Amino acid sequence: METQTEQNYHSTIVVDSSIEEIFEKISDVAGWWAQNFEGSAKKLGDTFTVRFGETWVTFEISEVIPGEKIAWHVIDCYLPWLNDKTEWTGTTVVFEASEKGGSVQIDMTHIGLTPSVECYDNCEKGWDSHIKESLFKFITEGKGLPTIGGRRQQEQQ
Repeated sequence: METQTEQNYHSTIVVDSSIEEIFEKISDVAGWWAQNFEGSAKKLGDTFTVRFGETWVTFEISEVIPGEKIAWHVIDCYLPWLNDKTEWTGTTVVFEASEKGGSVQIDMTHIGLTPSVECYDNCEKGWDSHIKESLFKFITEGKGLPTIGGRRQQEQQ
């Protein structure tokens, strides 16, 4: 199982914030990932869609362990630049938080996003930017860098 987990996309950030606030910020998808957001990402069973120009992804909150974990399961998507335009369908994005010496470590794993899939290189760069820059800034400074339309907020300024 460890080998399988290591192959999935994974990112870690460490912040000085409460675990409750972290999950609140993660669930505020429009604040750090995509301003073109429809639905709700707060509780088990919620569904939401993020849009980036022609690209869109619809998630369902498939698991919630308060103060520990939230999982977003991709139920549908359209990724027009890929041969398999539904490549993310059936994958799951998992956020886990744990206290580490007075700070909180956030681990994000996109289960199913592995080096063997077409999207991996581009999606790895995108997730790195959204997690390590935008989500980090959103939690630590209160203002993230979400995508507006098809472009990152910082690129439009």
